[in-house]
Amino acid sequence: MLHSHPGSCPICGGEMVIRELECPTCAITIQGRFETCPFCVLSKEQVELIKIFLKSRGNLKEVERELGISYPTVRARLDDVVRTLGFTPVPEVTDEIKEELLAKLEAGEIDADEFVRRLDEAAA
Repeated sequence: MLHSHPGSCPICGGEMVIRELECPTCAITIQGRFETCPFCVLSKEQVELIKIFLKSRGNLKEVERELGISYPTVRARLDDVVRTLGFTPVPEVTDEIKEELLAKLEAGEIDADEFVRRLDEAAA
């Protein structure tokens, strides 16, 4: 019976190390210290979310529909996956900021390059 690799120690929370690999076909065993997959730290629920996210090609509305949860919950769960993998989630630009920048663009107060620059700044 195969078990999934625990991402962290159930006792202290430390990183688990793989020390032995075995081939089920020829029964050879290799011992040592093996690097784990970076996604092994994800919970089963997080892996399932990533599978659905990839299947839907990043369409959060489709993930929302398939899981039966709200859009903000999908975003929050994806942000949690991002943090678990050691990254910082990119903040979402609010609709208010987008509308303000679009209004300035339409009024000719800023050009397209400035619009993109300010949008990037708002997301940082």
